[in-house]
Amino acid sequence: MKKIEIIANLSVEADIMDMLRKAGVKGFTKIPIVHGAGNSNPKQGDSVWPEENFMLIIYIEENMVPIIKDKIKELKKYFPKEGIKYYATEVEHL
Repeated sequence: MKKIEIIANLSVEADIMDMLRKAGVKGFTKIPIVHGAGNSNPKQGDSVWPEENFMLIIYIEENMVPIIKDKIKELKKYFPKEGIKYYATEVEHL
């Protein structure tokens, strides 16, 4: 089992959710507003840095990981400045 974390600008949320639905992902946890700073401009939701991110946490079978990873790569090419981040890690499931 793998845990996938996707952190992205709110402006691409609908695109990411549509992609996941089409890929067959049914279960996820969404944190609707996430603030932080990375390689792009900070996303703080304030008057200086008004943009905000959201975060998805998905626990999924390992065979689905390449499918989601490839779809995220496609979206990153289409939205190169939106700061879409993807992380996958191994998890222990009881």
